[in-house]
Amino acid sequence: MAEPRDVVRIPDAKVALSTASVYPESTATAFEIAARLGYDGVEVMVWTDPVSQDIEALRRLSDYHRIPVLAVHAPCLLITQRVWSTDPWTKLQRARAAAEKLGAGTVVVHPPFRWQRQYARDFVDGVWRMANETDVRFAVENMYPWRYRDREMLAYAPDWDVTKEDYRHFTIDLSHASTSRTDTLRMVDRMGGRLGHVHLADGRGSAKDEHLVPGRGDQPCAEVLKGLALSGFDGHVVIEVNTRRAMSGAEREADLAEALAFARLHLASALKVPRS
Repeated sequence: MAEPRDVVRIPDAKVALSTASVYPESTATAFEIAARLGYDGVEVMVWTDPVSQDIEALRRLSDYHRIPVLAVHAPCLLITQRVWSTDPWTKLQRARAAAEKLGAGTVVVHPPFRWQRQYARDFVDGVWRMANETDVRFAVENMYPWRYRDREMLAYAPDWDVTKEDYRHFTIDLSHASTSRTDTLRMVDRMGGRLGHVHLADGRGSAKDEHLVPGRGDQPCAEVLKGLALSGFDGHVVIEVNTRRAMSGAEREADLAEALAFARLHLASALKVPRS
């Protein structure tokens, strides 16, 4: 019998493409690219693209490209304040309904803006109530302070560091961790078993949220992925990168293919098993 050797084991975590990663291209284009490159699914960023707001249109795209919707990102951005209502709780209810109808396991949500005072006061308890009403995970995402020159503005409440609050599930965004100049590995440790979702992107600590292709910044992207694999992480790893500067569709796809390869490479872990 031959000596035991290291073999590669691929964990159960699926790698999905955020539809935001193809901007300014459309939601429909994201499904097409995800299928062509071999992603396991997509995360739908609900925003101003009408298709992203239309559950039946999303279902048709999913069926046509044979690519599942694994997560729904609720419309929490400044540019989506009027998408799916101006009431933030209605937005989360509709995101949950979309996830349930599309078979997605996770709703990603940002903490409130500080000026959404009533929403912010009720947010932690309200997310728990909604999480108790469904099998869909509400995974609250880490954000960052806004900076301008030497000034820092705390734009989110209760806090941009979501580990300071008691949530059932977290999303960690590595680009946001970079922008907040947080120790990413310590944040992952604080999230512990409640880490349910990952937005994989890189950064260099800029005041701007960079969302670089993983491996092009100074975030510990590889270390995070290896840790997830070793811990038996059963959530989703979502490529959420900025390709707006791509000079062509081919260049955009090359970036997204590189990001997928990076994720799969570092999610693989070595195990010693006997081989004959």
